[in-house]
Amino acid sequence: MDTSHIVSIVDDDDAVRLATASLVRSFGWDVNDFASAEAFLNSGRVDQTSFLISDIRMPGMSGIELHDCLLKQGHAPPTIFITAFPTAVLHAQTQAQGALALLEKPVDANVIAHWLTTALGSP
Repeated sequence: MDTSHIVSIVDDDDAVRLATASLVRSFGWDVNDFASAEAFLNSGRVDQTSFLISDIRMPGMSGIELHDCLLKQGHAPPTIFITAFPTAVLHAQTQAQGALALLEKPVDANVIAHWLTTALGSP
């Protein structure tokens, strides 16, 4: 049985998604990245995801809608949301859904490392 942790990154901004994926790989985790919530949901890799990093604002389904869908499916991995537009309301929404954190872009690499290690241990 494969016990490796896979981190899925969902962000419509190619530069942010690829940079975040590269960062997470540099910490030692396996990464899947997706340009949209819909691509992630249709990938067949949802059940393999041990940790989710998702943008909030995306065309189509938002990160919050994605997480809500995962909750309803019974497979919502530990999640951090990232956004360029954090608000108190958004913080409350993400906390109510059980997300670990809402981080403002650009995200500090040490903060991502902290949350990954907190949720998954060492790679």
